[in-house]
Amino acid sequence: MRETLCLLTALLSLAAALLALLRARRQRRRIDALIDQAISGGFTGETFDESALSALEGKLSRFLSGCAAANRDLSRERERMAGLISDISHQTKTPAANILLYASLLEESLTGQRQEQAAAIRRQAEKLTFLLDTLMKGSRLEAGMITLHPEHRPLTPLLTETAAQVSAAAERRSVAVTLRPTGASACFDSRWTAEALYNIVDNAVKYTPAGGRVTLSVTAGELFCRIDVSDTGPGIPEAERPLVFQRFYRGTDCREVEGSGLGLYLAREIVQAEGGYVKVSCPAGGGSVFSMYLPS
Repeated sequence: MRETLCLLTALLSLAAALLALLRARRQRRRIDALIDQAISGGFTGETFDESALSALEGKLSRFLSGCAAANRDLSRERERMAGLISDISHQTKTPAANILLYASLLEESLTGQRQEQAAAIRRQAEKLTFLLDTLMKGSRLEAGMITLHPEHRPLTPLLTETAAQVSAAAERRSVAVTLRPTGASACFDSRWTAEALYNIVDNAVKYTPAGGRVTLSVTAGELFCRIDVSDTGPGIPEAERPLVFQRFYRGTDCREVEGSGLGLYLAREIVQAEGGYVKVSCPAGGGSVFSMYLPS
């Protein structure tokens, strides 16, 4: 009789342990499902019966519901902002083009100081057109309104084209642009990545003093292919490095250099849309290195 009671007690204890284990696994699966849906962006509070969940699971459900609502609001706000910038760009494109046209005609027909004044109007009209175009591209990329088409292709044509584009500006500033040969390939959209790389290289040329150099090199990796744009300029203070990719940001020591603060911002948006990223570092010997990471 005693042995039977002992056996029955052991079986009941084992059953209780198994039941607790099953319940723990069941709740863990529910929480894992909540987290998976939150990560994928498909969470809805109606999917779960809160009365059947633990207190922790209920709190997590409410937290994720709030996050999902905040993300939806943020997406709608971005879409509204992108639409606003697109409308502004569309409405101002024709007037800006007309100002540029008439300023160019005036510059050709005038002489002396008046010609210089017409040239100043033309330069400002060109800057306005560039600002509107860049803002529209950046806002559309942020809102996911532009679809990129990355393909696996060699990097040499991209680097060669970029070096050729900046050659005239580099020559005017007496800056040497060097391209190190590479046989590496990466996955990228040729048109948009060319614009991103041009913005980075053009920025390096602008901030490199006469007699300096800008070097383009490639390092191939298993996951990413890194394009380095190094210069012999003044470098970037450590406190400003996290800010250089923000829209309209200009370094405190570089205000005299002509620019809009949009080139690096647009380059980052393009590369991130391709699944890559951009970062900046400053070697101990001076200068800056902007590294563009593209999926291999």
